[in-house]
Amino acid sequence: MAKKSVEVQVFDSDFAVYLRESVTYEIKMESRSRSRLRGVVLMCILLAVSGIVYFGYFCPEQVCALTSRDTSWSDWTFRFPIQDNLGKPLPIHSNPVNSKVSSPGLSYDDVLNENFQFDMNAHDVMVFLHIQKTGGTSFGRHLVRDLDLERPCTCQRKRKRCYCFRPNRNEIWLFSRYSTGWKCGLHADWTELTSCVDSELDKNEGDSVKRRYFYITLLREPISRYLSEFRHVQRGATWRNSRHWCGGHVATPQELPRCYKGSSWQGVTLDEFAACPHNLAANRQTRMLADLALVGCYNTSYMPSLAERNRVMLASAKRNLASMAFFGLTEHQKVSQYVFEETFNLRFAVPFEQNNATLSSVTLNTIRTDQIETIRQLNVLDLELYAFARKLMYQRFERLQKRDSQFQERFSHLGELPGRQSEAFNWDQVIDADDNSSTAPHK
Repeated sequence: MAKKSVEVQVFDSDFAVYLRESVTYEIKMESRSRSRLRGVVLMCILLAVSGIVYFGYFCPEQVCALTSRDTSWSDWTFRFPIQDNLGKPLPIHSNPVNSKVSSPGLSYDDVLNENFQFDMNAHDVMVFLHIQKTGGTSFGRHLVRDLDLERPCTCQRKRKRCYCFRPNRNEIWLFSRYSTGWKCGLHADWTELTSCVDSELDKNEGDSVKRRYFYITLLREPISRYLSEFRHVQRGATWRNSRHWCGGHVATPQELPRCYKGSSWQGVTLDEFAACPHNLAANRQTRMLADLALVGCYNTSYMPSLAERNRVMLASAKRNLASMAFFGLTEHQKVSQYVFEETFNLRFAVPFEQNNATLSSVTLNTIRTDQIETIRQLNVLDLELYAFARKLMYQRFERLQKRDSQFQERFSHLGELPGRQSEAFNWDQVIDADDNSSTAPHK
């Protein structure tokens, strides 16, 4: 529980003058009884002031509040301070009350003033939250194939799986699709990962240890991401193996009805895709980054109104994003690569490619103005989240740049390591049965 700061100001009022006159009068009085009376009065006043100061500073709010005060959703949404957590492990909160009063992480200054380093030899774990159609497939491959490590990940083509162990022992330091598989569910979100990763690693390693978790993710411009998902579903993708675990159970068919009959939604039109009220493509990034326990998981009747539910979910997504050790933006590959490398003190052996000519960009040029507006309205939360993310990422970029005395040289030669070339490893033509999705970078 955060302590309230209480300022006590004493003004040169009539009451203060009265105190001074009383003290003077007490010294001059010859009557012992009147002197004793003044002393008692002064002592009572001092005790009263001391009591006020004590209760103001030290008494818990639940005990000292004159009236009971319930925690409202609006109060949590608008009063919770969003702090940045550059390079630090993600603190985990599981309910609205704790989320409101707990610190979401350290500030920029805390990070910049400390000799921070991701410790591959200790128990630090990088957890990749992979949101569909944000370029996560390419980024996930970079993590397992292109990092300059003391002990590089070893990958198997047929299984599309890599072993990413620490230099000194066979213990996993990376929790991602290509290193551990979908252990917490297909495209597990923040709610699923934070309740699952620790126990899954315990089972995998046969031991329970204290780990530091560093969550990372990618975001993409929402209109392009939505259109990319539409084209993906149109080709037959369903992600039907996703669990949507929250509140101790999987979302029921009543909470998440399907938008299609049969085995897939192949051939769906854009208007049909946008018309389904249960389509998780809308505001997907906000939902996947929010703590869904705050809004009753997938039970939409839990909140007093849809607007209130959206406010809380967006606030939670912003806060969790700021608390992540790293996030990148698909449209800003070079800046994202620099921020990652400087945050974790790790180097990629290849530069990230910026591919702006995607299927979604082609689709955007062929659809009607009213369809674009519909998509915009369906993704209004994601649009605000992305604007927040872009501003925050460039704040991180600027702070890291200022403390890098060799910034120009570093930024000009990202992905260039002396004597190191990335080994060709083509997974592009292989389709995962468990993902039911193509592996193109971010079409």
